[in-house]
Amino acid sequence: MRAAVIPEVRSKWEVKDIPVPKPAANQVLIKIHASGLCYTDVHLTNGDLPFSITFPCTIGHEPAGEIVELGDDVNTRKKGDRVGVPYLQTSCGRCEWCQRGKPLFCEKQQGTGAQLQGGHAEYMLAYAGATMLLPNEITYEQAAPIFCAGYTVWSGLRAAEPKPHERIAVIGIGGLGHLGIQFSKASGFETIAITHSKDKQELAMKLGASQVVTNGEELKSTGGADVILVTSNSYKPALDALKGLRPEGRMVIMGFSNEPFNISAFSLFFNRHHIIGSQQNGIEYLYEALDYVAKGKVKVMTEIFALEDISQAYNRVANGQVRFRAVIKN
Repeated sequence: MRAAVIPEVRSKWEVKDIPVPKPAANQVLIKIHASGLCYTDVHLTNGDLPFSITFPCTIGHEPAGEIVELGDDVNTRKKGDRVGVPYLQTSCGRCEWCQRGKPLFCEKQQGTGAQLQGGHAEYMLAYAGATMLLPNEITYEQAAPIFCAGYTVWSGLRAAEPKPHERIAVIGIGGLGHLGIQFSKASGFETIAITHSKDKQELAMKLGASQVVTNGEELKSTGGADVILVTSNSYKPALDALKGLRPEGRMVIMGFSNEPFNISAFSLFFNRHHIIGSQQNGIEYLYEALDYVAKGKVKVMTEIFALEDISQAYNRVANGQVRFRAVIKN
C-alpha cells in the first residue's frame, strides 16, 4: 500500500510502498477514503509536542474510511462499516484517570498518528472500540476533519457550559474558527466573530455570526461576550479579547501555540473570569459534532489533495496557506 512516511524528525514526507498491516485481536483494518491534514501534524513532524513518536512513521489523526478486515474478538464492528478514528485509541485502563473515565489524561495513552499508525495512507489499523460509526448522510471528506478539528471545537464550546441568552465570540476564522461559528449558531447562541481579516468578515456573517469585530475594545462596546473560543495559533488576539469578556465569562483555549499566555490577575480577580484549556473532552462530543454535520447545520470548508501530493499539502498547511481544512483523498 502507499503511505506518507516521515523518515525522521523535521524531515520531508515521502510517499512509499509499505506492506498492508494485518489486524491483531480487537483491531480492524480500515481502507482510508479521506484523511484530514491538521496543523498538529506539523507540530508532530517538528517534535514540538510534549510526547514522543518513533520515526520513521506515518501520521494523520483525522482518518475516515471503510472497514475491510476484522481481527479476532471483534464483535461490535463488521466489514463495510463506515468509520472514523479520533486521536485517543487506547490507554492503560489502570491509572486514576482511566478509572475515573478520563483516559485523555492517562500517561500511557496511545494515539492515532503518534504512537499508532496514522491515516495518511491507503490502509490503517485501529482498535475496534476506538472507531466511531459515521452517519449515512455524511461524506468521508466532511467526516475526516471532524475527528480532530470539529471534535476539538465542539468539545471546547461544551466545556464552557454556555447558558441560554449568553453570547459566544470566536477568535480566528480559520480551520477551527469557521467551525466554531457554525457550532455556536447551530446551538442557538448569538455569535460574534473576532478577526482582523477584512476578507473573512463577510464570510463570518454567512457562517452565522451576527456581528464581526476586530478587537477586544470593539467586542466590549457591543456588549461583550460570555464565552470566547480561542481557535487561533496566536495568543495575542486572545489576550486583547479579554477586554470584552463579561464578568464570570469563560475563555476557552483550544488553539496550540508555544507563545506565553500572560494575563493580569485583575481580570481574574475582579471579574471572576475563567481560563479553560480544552482538547477532545469526551467521545459523546464527537458523536454530537458528527450529528450536526450530518444534519447539514455545520459544513467543513476543505481543500482536497491526492495522497501523491501530500508534501504539497503539508507545506501549504505549515506555511498558513490553507485557509480552512486540508483533506487527503484516496
